[in-house]
Amino acid sequence: MTIARLIQGRSVEMIRCTGNTSVRDAVAMLADKHIGAMPVFDGDNICGIFSERDVIHQLRELGPTLLDRTVSEVMTAPVITVSPDTPVIDALQLMTRRRFRHLPVVHNGSAVDFISIGDLVKYRLDMVESEAEAMRTFIQMA
Repeated sequence: MTIARLIQGRSVEMIRCTGNTSVRDAVAMLADKHIGAMPVFDGDNICGIFSERDVIHQLRELGPTLLDRTVSEVMTAPVITVSPDTPVIDALQLMTRRRFRHLPVVHNGSAVDFISIGDLVKYRLDMVESEAEAMRTFIQMA
C-alpha cells in the first residue's frame, strides 16, 4: 500500500505555521490542537518542521527566552519528505531509521498532507489483524 492510499479521503486541515511565528505562538498551536509537530512554510514551500522535540532541546539551551524566538531559529531543517507513491513500509522504515515521527507528503512540489508514525503503525496493525483473521478463517474452513 502507498501513502496515497493511506491518506485517501482524509479531509483534516493541515495545521501549519511560518518561520516568523513566535515559538510561544507555535507551542500554543501544538497544545491547542493536541499535536506533536507541524510543518513550517515559507510561502508555498515547506522549509522545516517544528516539533515538541525542538522545544525540549532548545529549552535546555535557552531557557524561557526560547519562547520569544521565532520558529525558524529552532525548527528542524532541512525537511525530509515522501511522495504519495511511497510505499507505507518504506516511509515507516525511514521514520524508524532516522528517528523522527512526522513526514510531510509532497506531490509536484506542493505539500498535500502531514503524516505521523502513528498513522503508519495503525495501518500496519490493521494489516496484521486482517491477515490473522484470514488465517483463522482458512484454518476453520480446512
